[in-house]
Amino acid sequence: MLDLFGRPRREVGPGVVHVPGWLDEARQGALVEAARGWAAEGPGARQAELPNGGRMSVSAVCLGWHWIPYRYSATRDDQDGSPVTPFPGWLADLGSDAVADAYGDAAAGAAYRPDVALVNFYRGDARLGMHADREERAPDPVVSLSLGAACVFRIGNTENRGRPYTDVQLESGDLVVLGRENRLVHHGVPRLLPELPAPPIGTVDGERINVTMRVSGLQARGDRSPGAVNTA
Repeated sequence: MLDLFGRPRREVGPGVVHVPGWLDEARQGALVEAARGWAAEGPGARQAELPNGGRMSVSAVCLGWHWIPYRYSATRDDQDGSPVTPFPGWLADLGSDAVADAYGDAAAGAAYRPDVALVNFYRGDARLGMHADREERAPDPVVSLSLGAACVFRIGNTENRGRPYTDVQLESGDLVVLGRENRLVHHGVPRLLPELPAPPIGTVDGERINVTMRVSGLQARGDRSPGAVNTA
């Protein structure tokens, strides 16, 4: 069921933690500004083309490694071939703090050093189908930060894209960590909730920005060998 009776911090399932309001408005605004800057670099954000020829309704820009359904590359192969924007150290520190807080485990946070981020821009009727993040070669958690418009975030199971699942209302500043036994849980965004108020943090009316961090498990960026970049 959708959260209708308050938004407590909770473990939605083993290893899946939702922390409402984890980012204050100042940090939300700074992250929105950074996201705008990343989207303006080089060829900018794009709606990735799927193997079936369709396009995602969400626009995205990548940091650290460039995600193309369903592999990573050191270069923006589906755009102009330029090197992907580097993953900033301050963002990795934010991811480390998120894991430490979500799990109440300082050691787990210190060990978490993400090197990939997908910055997703949801506008209009954009949505994200049920999927599991399987392109990474490391078992570390996925850290997700929500900015701007609220949405329904659907958390399913590790076996398939269908039921059982739980719908959680995410609002600006919320943190979700997917890890441990549910690192490969299916999840998605079936709809935005633009009618709910959003803070004045630099998003436009009805827009949601999502910053998702991951640990690729790939080799250092200096290695451009096919084995380093192709995770298909």
